[in-house]
Amino acid sequence: MPTLDYPYRFSHQGRTATTTDDDHVRDLIEQVLFTAPGERVMRPDFGAGLLALVFEPNSAMLATTAQMLVQSALQLHLSHLIAVHAVEVSNDDAALRVNVQYSLLLERTTHSATFAAPGSAP
Repeated sequence: MPTLDYPYRFSHQGRTATTTDDDHVRDLIEQVLFTAPGERVMRPDFGAGLLALVFEPNSAMLATTAQMLVQSALQLHLSHLIAVHAVEVSNDDAALRVNVQYSLLLERTTHSATFAAPGSAP
């Protein structure tokens, strides 16, 4: 069953763009990471709130805090779809990068995805 692509866009045919199941789960993880708690109507606990950490001093403590936030938020919101194996947060000079290793529960396939805070250096 096709699912809507995130962010919402139109396909080359002028219809709503759809995506694969693997990409849809990656999009869901991205939404959890970068949504601030309290930002969604009727879901005040949704999100990890990583964007709030962008303005904190870059340190090993920040990376550890981000790792705990990501791990708990993914477990809370996506445990019905994925099993998280590892979360690695790196604090490069100008970017906060999060690497998530997970398995899709239905397909039992392992995936890895890296996310960077919007606006950070590539």
